[in-house]
Amino acid sequence: MRTDELEGRMRAFETALDPCVLPGVWIVARLDGRGFTRLTKEVHPFEAPFDRRFHDHMVQTAEGLMEGCGLKAAYVHTQSDEISLLFGQDEGGFGRRLRKLLSVLSGEASARFSLLLGAPAVFDCRVSPLPTEEAVVDYFRWRAEDSRRNALNAHCYWLLRRQGRRAAEADARLRGLSAPGKHDLLHGSGINFNELPAWQRRGSGLYWEEYDRPGTNPVTGEPTTARRRRIRRDLDLPVRDAYSAFLRGLIRPPAGS
Repeated sequence: MRTDELEGRMRAFETALDPCVLPGVWIVARLDGRGFTRLTKEVHPFEAPFDRRFHDHMVQTAEGLMEGCGLKAAYVHTQSDEISLLFGQDEGGFGRRLRKLLSVLSGEASARFSLLLGAPAVFDCRVSPLPTEEAVVDYFRWRAEDSRRNALNAHCYWLLRRQGRRAAEADARLRGLSAPGKHDLLHGSGINFNELPAWQRRGSGLYWEEYDRPGTNPVTGEPTTARRRRIRRDLDLPVRDAYSAFLRGLIRPPAGS
């Protein structure tokens, strides 16, 4: 069999399960740390329930994905051990092929976080095609609410553990306890959940912003100003309807564009 014939035959097998995300829809890729509970509590113990160094590793990993993976993310939200990246309706990187989106993003995130940690760490990835702007807003509202719920549970759990409860006892104490009850549990030990750092309660957002960079004309020596883009870290995201408005402002094109 000729080489080109052999290649054509094998390519058919290789691409048989190679769907693409339909054009004209938003893409959200969510990365989750695989086995991170053991990684961060046993192998590399971080402070519980939240560790600023771990959070910085996650934010730096998210920034690396925005800058260097061959795709243009319009917005990124990170909380705990997850990163959600939003890609626009016109994003055509890798032909919108699902296997490339999954493999490149999970591989890039795993490599970047591992370098920061100094040890192997692995992320998996899932992709959500979102057909409308409202679906995009709802998605990130969902992740923000999940961040708040997880943070409340984590602070309550580790409060009980510090008070001497075993893991099973702490889980049993929190099972079925309402959100107000959890707030009261923390308040009874002098912790006001609503005054904890916003990045713990709501996660962190990353997005592009424009800024003026002063410079000098190399020919005339006159001062000049250049318009540039950079990634902004937002560790104090708005809440509820204000967050929805913030998201719409990011994803809607400027009037007249």
